[in-house]
Amino acid sequence: MTTQPPETAGAQTLRRGLAVLKLLTRAGPAGLRMSEIGRRLELSKATAVRLTRTLLDEKFVVHDAATRTYRLGPEAFAVGLAAEPSYTLQRLAAPHLRALALETGEAFYFSVPNGLEIICLSRESGDVPIPRAALKVGDRNPLGVGAAGIAVLAALPDGEVEATLAANAEVIAREFPSCTPAVTQRLLAQARERGYSVIPGLIVRDFWALGVPLCNAQGRPEAVISLVTSATRLPPSRQAALGERLLRLAADLMGFAGADALGGARE
Repeated sequence: MTTQPPETAGAQTLRRGLAVLKLLTRAGPAGLRMSEIGRRLELSKATAVRLTRTLLDEKFVVHDAATRTYRLGPEAFAVGLAAEPSYTLQRLAAPHLRALALETGEAFYFSVPNGLEIICLSRESGDVPIPRAALKVGDRNPLGVGAAGIAVLAALPDGEVEATLAANAEVIAREFPSCTPAVTQRLLAQARERGYSVIPGLIVRDFWALGVPLCNAQGRPEAVISLVTSATRLPPSRQAALGERLLRLAADLMGFAGADALGGARE
């Protein structure tokens, strides 16, 4: 076994500052108060204040004096714009998911796998109410949880699936106790059979979800499109119709992305 060198004070400070940014990303426009930032990240008040004020000075965070909350600032937005070219698929998917949301009334999500996690990058909401606990932009879940996480694993070889579930076993058991190994294996088998995942109210009671992977030419999942709706709005017939529609959209999006890449190579 190799021993990892101890983390330097500078690296620890950077890691904590990034944790503040990630937390505010998940909090969204409402932001968070200083006390809540410290509590959620298990930081002392002095550390939370020092980190957040440094981010405020550098304009990665802004402070709303009226509500006494902090939220992401213009520099965070600029960084996001700089990284945005890496998310061609998200740009391509956005108008299609928006149209689907308007047509069906449902909420559609675009997420990407990142290591052992799946990260939600965008949401297009229809007029059907969704629970407050539903997926939000910036949320991260372990692979193996939710429609997106199951859809990604279903597209991977068995060896990778086993290794990923083993690595995520502790966090899944702690944070998502309804997603037992037996349930996960059943959902994976069903997703492979259908081509899309179906989550029957495991994460939020009485709300179901569908997920379809966007796989590249090598069959590797690069992203996932998913939807969340109430169980009453997803009888078997509509479930199948929406699943097939998302499968066609996924194939079209990967075709568009390939054409974009070829066009860029010719220029």
